[in-house]
Amino acid sequence: MKLGYFTMPLHPPERDYLATLREDREAIILADKLGYVEAFVGEHITDRAEAITNCATFIASLIDATKTIKLGTGTVNLPNSHPAAVAAQIAMLDHLLEGRLLFGISPGGLKSDMEAFGNLDANRTEMFVEAIDHIIAIWTQPPPYNLKGKYWNITTEKNLVPETGQGIMPVPFQKPYPPIVVTVVAPFSKGVISAAERGWTPISANFLQPPWVASHWPMYKQGCEKAGRVADPKDWRIAKSIFVADDEAMARHYGKDPSGPYHFYFKQMVRKLVGNGRPELFKYDRSLPDSIITLEYVVESLVICGTVNSVVDQLLAFREKTGDFGTLLYCGHDWVDAKLGRRSMELMATEVMPRVNRAIGQT
Repeated sequence: MKLGYFTMPLHPPERDYLATLREDREAIILADKLGYVEAFVGEHITDRAEAITNCATFIASLIDATKTIKLGTGTVNLPNSHPAAVAAQIAMLDHLLEGRLLFGISPGGLKSDMEAFGNLDANRTEMFVEAIDHIIAIWTQPPPYNLKGKYWNITTEKNLVPETGQGIMPVPFQKPYPPIVVTVVAPFSKGVISAAERGWTPISANFLQPPWVASHWPMYKQGCEKAGRVADPKDWRIAKSIFVADDEAMARHYGKDPSGPYHFYFKQMVRKLVGNGRPELFKYDRSLPDSIITLEYVVESLVICGTVNSVVDQLLAFREKTGDFGTLLYCGHDWVDAKLGRRSMELMATEVMPRVNRAIGQT
């Protein structure tokens, strides 16, 4: 099992903006030094707590600061941008990274972003599919493109001058284009089937109860079978909120206490997702009443924290519920205590993952 990193990120809105951006960069630079294989960065336009407004721009700031880690958009919310702009920006970024790019995409889920971009009441799934179809066409078809859609039409036919390069968009460094990754939230997501049919790979979100995470694999397998491929668990990524410390009491306090960053994170997520009509994500059983969704219940059931041995045992128990998967994405949270935040990432890479892999017979 490989170790990666995923950050939305989410900070107390009263914190200094530049300080949080520096902290988010520092965490990914540290992940690179510790041997994390990949790091995904989210984006939101209208959320002061989730204040990376463009994940591609943020990733560009890490090009020379990292060496081997692959960097992923996690995700580009496609309905909020013009497909031609996304295609050109991602192609350039892939070249600057010399192929260390993973292209994470989604329809986006923040309602205030949808309102700001004027698509709150639009069929965003339909927009998402049209956008990625246009992007792939730009990368794989010769200009002048002539792409027709319900939401966007793209062509450079009137102004194509091949001799000077005018009217021609760049294509990615990776051929035919960077690996495409989708985040999965809904239990038994039908979207995973469609994604798998197209050769895309899934990330199961960190705020889902284990039964809903486990529900994603059969759907992914079904999609692969439709496409004539054998589903490989190594292509499945699962994100998880984890805190590792040298002392059990400290781990428990930082990981579960109301003053800690994990408690703050899930306070935000519960309010946003339950407010958006998604309370089932936090329940072990859909038939349970919404009243079960207390913050204490959510943090207790979704945060893995403890010393190295305790976290290893909890991760192995979690894997028993979900089944085999290829990459565990350690979720980045606000560093209330930067020393503890760095130490947790270090212990995760140097102690926890080697022991987990020995236990499951992998290297």
